[in-house]
Amino acid sequence: MKRTILTLLSFLFIFSQTIIAQDKPKTELKFSGVYNAWGQNQNNFLLGKTDYQDQYLVQMLRLNFSFNYTENIKAVTRFDLGQGWWGVDNQEPSYNGASGMFDGKDTKYFLHVDHAYLWFNVPSLTSAFTVGRFNWSLGNKLVLDNNYDGITADISVGEGSSLKLGWTKASEGVNGLSDLEKVAADPRGNYDARDANLFLASYKTKFSTTNLEFYGSYYNDASVNDSTAFLIDGLYYNRPRFTPQVTSLFVFGIAGTSKFDAFTLNYEANYLIGKDDIKNTKFAGKLNTAKGVIDPLKYDINNGDLTGYNIYAKLDYTVSPDVTLGLVAGMGSGDDDPTQGKGNVNKLSTAGFFYLTEVWEDSIMPDEEGITPQGLGAPNVRAYRELENTTALQVNGTFKLTPVWKVFASFTYVRATQPVFAWTTTGPNLAKSATDLGWEVDFKTDYNIFDNLVLTYRIGYFQPGTAAMYLINGTDLFDKSPWEMKAEITFTF
Repeated sequence: MKRTILTLLSFLFIFSQTIIAQDKPKTELKFSGVYNAWGQNQNNFLLGKTDYQDQYLVQMLRLNFSFNYTENIKAVTRFDLGQGWWGVDNQEPSYNGASGMFDGKDTKYFLHVDHAYLWFNVPSLTSAFTVGRFNWSLGNKLVLDNNYDGITADISVGEGSSLKLGWTKASEGVNGLSDLEKVAADPRGNYDARDANLFLASYKTKFSTTNLEFYGSYYNDASVNDSTAFLIDGLYYNRPRFTPQVTSLFVFGIAGTSKFDAFTLNYEANYLIGKDDIKNTKFAGKLNTAKGVIDPLKYDINNGDLTGYNIYAKLDYTVSPDVTLGLVAGMGSGDDDPTQGKGNVNKLSTAGFFYLTEVWEDSIMPDEEGITPQGLGAPNVRAYRELENTTALQVNGTFKLTPVWKVFASFTYVRATQPVFAWTTTGPNLAKSATDLGWEVDFKTDYNIFDNLVLTYRIGYFQPGTAAMYLINGTDLFDKSPWEMKAEITFTF
């Protein structure tokens, strides 16, 4: 009898533990990733002023992990593993070397964490919250596309509509925790430890075949008493010459996608207004990519007011399942006088994933996630990125030759919205300017070895105009045409 009771009690205990184990939620791990390796052959990016021939290979393994604890809670991370230049993986990083251009990311095979955040949904509030480090972007990534630390709330406001509200700390001031106006200077000489904050709102809605996003943001940098600002002095790459320091900025915009039969239209318009509260009387400042080196033409001289805009439209016409024709038009504001008056601003901060061309604007940049210069907007050349002072018109076509092979070709004409001035190390020559940036022809082909393994070949040729010569070198004495070839293999899983 005792044995029977003991056996029954043991059975009940095991059964109860099984029930408890079944009731307790389990953490489910989901992951995905991409391996990408590419070889670059870049030529004449300085238009012949110096010899320029860069041939190199780069690789990256990017992993995404999501730890899901029920459908309403998850922790997410994304990191780049084994990202580096082939042949330099054992060399120590040097701030004054090439690695100094790439926002603290050297060329060795280190692990770099891009995202690390908690996401949780509260059904009773019809809201989901994200806390940590993740991507912040607006529209087509013309004005904002970066990874920041912060908090967002995504609020459902009806079927197909949502409101996003967010706050991020873009900069902690100097390299420390203080929020005092003056502390011991950091290695760059900065001593104002107050913060830079960004507040964001985005309303997305859908009706019929149209998706719309209305967005606005406010950025404020309080750390200006040491005559530096996070934008642009806190960046570890060089912006174009005569760039203002952004101490506060409002951004208002609308972006959307609409489909009409065989036509797909992607569009965006935004307006920016802000302040440069640092009263620069000279152009010179500390070069962002090297300690102790002066950039003689770093800053714009302005009256403290900043304004700007971007207008963008991309129309695709599906002729057949195998043929798509496209038209792209864009215009971004520029500065008509870098020595006085209002300054120009086209964005907060971007990682360069807005694509227009292979050479002129291909600005997949080393801000945070990349480690190689791509396009003339790179920090070693310092041309424009996105639509900054650019008016562009492009015609293109995509042709599917077989079920696994497609090609893309485009012709792009670019002009400066405002004149680009010749310059010397003492400043701009306001008596000598031009607006013809140039034109470009690009070709790209993708071949699917397997569904998730793609071999890609790209080539771009840019014919510079006088304005591009002034922008890059300050003179029209150098007019060689930049060109680039790139081969890459991509595996997604």
